[in-house]
Amino acid sequence: MIFRLDERLIFPKPDLAEPDGLLAFGGDLSINRLLLAYQNGIFPWYSDDSPILWYSPHERFVLFPNELKISKSMRQVIRSGKFRVTVNTCFNEVITACSTAPREGQDGTWIVADMIAAYNSLHVAGHAHSVEIWQQYELVGGLYGVQVGDIFCGESMFSRVSNASKMALIYLCNTGLYQVVDCQVHTSHLESMGARMISREQYMSILQNSFA
Repeated sequence: MIFRLDERLIFPKPDLAEPDGLLAFGGDLSINRLLLAYQNGIFPWYSDDSPILWYSPHERFVLFPNELKISKSMRQVIRSGKFRVTVNTCFNEVITACSTAPREGQDGTWIVADMIAAYNSLHVAGHAHSVEIWQQYELVGGLYGVQVGDIFCGESMFSRVSNASKMALIYLCNTGLYQVVDCQVHTSHLESMGARMISREQYMSILQNSFA
C-alpha cells in the first residue's frame, strides 16, 4: 500500500514500503519533513511529472569508511596533488552540477528545481553538506548529502574529469565524521569502492544508534 501524505508531519512505518521501496507520496519538502524522513530511513526521489515520492528500500546500499577500497592508480592521483578539496564552499553549484550530470539509463533528472531549493535550505540550516573538487580554480567534481547523526546520506555526485567524484568520496570517508555513508541505491562505481548491500533492519539499527 502506498500512503498519501497530508499537512501533518508524519510518515508511515518504513517497513510498509512496496517491494521497490516506494512508501508514500505527497507532502512537501520543508526542512522539518525532510529531517523527519531521513531520521526514519526515508528519502524523496521523483521527477518533474510526478508528485513527491518517498522511498525506503528494503535493502540499503552503504559504504562503511573502514571498508573503503582505494585502487593503486587512485592512490597515485591523490599523491599527485592534482586536485584541491573544499567543503561547503559552493553547495548550490554542486547540487546544480549533479542535476545536469548524465546518468546511465536515465533520460532526465530527479534533482528538480524544488529539490534544489529544498536542499539549499537544508544546507543553510546546517544539515546538508557538499564536498568540492577543484583543478586550479575550476570546479571539476563533488558530492552532496544530508548528515543524520553520524551517518552521511549521500544524494548525488558529479565528475567533469576522471577520478574527481572518487576523490570527493575518499575525502568524505577519511574525515572520520561518519560511521557509514548511505549510498541509497546500487551502482557498480560505488561497489568497486567497497559499498555493499545491508538489510533495512541493519540500516535502521545503525540509524538509531547514530543518535545515541
